Amino acid sequence: MRKFFTTLWRIITAPFRFVWQLISAPFRWIKNIRTFLNEEPDDQPLIDATTAAFQSKEARASFFEHIEDLRKHLFRMLISVAVTVSISFAFTQKLVEYFAIPVGGLDMLRAIEVTESIGVFMRVALMSGIMLALPYLAFEIWLFLAPGLKPASKKFGLSGIPMATLLFLGGASFAYFVMMPAALPFLLNFMGIQAELRPASYFSFLINVMFWIGIAFEFPLVIYVLSAVGFVKPQILKEQWRLAMVIISIMAAAITPTVDPVNMALVMLPMSLLYFFSIGLSYIAYRNRRKTLAEN
Repeated sequence: MRKFFTTLWRIITAPFRFVWQLISAPFRWIKNIRTFLNEEPDDQPLIDATTAAFQSKEARASFFEHIEDLRKHLFRMLISVAVTVSISFAFTQKLVEYFAIPVGGLDMLRAIEVTESIGVFMRVALMSGIMLALPYLAFEIWLFLAPGLKPASKKFGLSGIPMATLLFLGGASFAYFVMMPAALPFLLNFMGIQAELRPASYFSFLINVMFWIGIAFEFPLVIYVLSAVGFVKPQILKEQWRLAMVIISIMAAAITPTVDPVNMALVMLPMSLLYFFSIGLSYIAYRNRRKTLAEN
């Protein structure tokens, strides 16, 4: 009889418990997130932890658990890219038309292979899908690394995800809106020879330039992170600026689609400004690091 009344009570109160679970869910999530962000990792050095992983059965089990976690993160990243690429199919045609504007539109492109247009469509869809998934991909990488980070590093890494995304998009936009209009007239009429453009070569060229310029724009964030962990000192960056300019010029020559100094300068100018901006960020990060170490 007691079991009957207990079951009856659970059935009667089920709707109320369900509503309570819905109402309290955001608060539980906030509490769990706060706990995760403020959780201190083990202070065991990486070399000792790696050595211990092969000395005891429990440590080996923990090591393979991390491998399994990595597999799950990679799988979720793959699923997210598949979803965003599927979504990008809806606007890929318009994106292809927009990317063809610098050369006068799609009518200026001539395909010479049967599957060339399909290949271009899939390449642009893949690129746009990856860019859509970029914040989530960065979040999955952070989620995998976060258990081994200090609370301050966890919070900084999480807040750096939107910044990294904006920097990459800024670099890609710079390549499309500034570099391409300056580079294409030189390339298409070099030595007075009018070039006939193929869709595959043009879009591969455009996507590669946008991607590498986007990566180059991540430089200030990378320097800030390296300075925050003490790997890079701002004084060294300041003293070695001449060497940095040489390296930037080599990188600009490799990235720039043309060999003329004008287009090379278009790449060097923002990269040089980003370098000096990175020095300022490095001073801020290094000062914060010394302040934190002094307090501890």
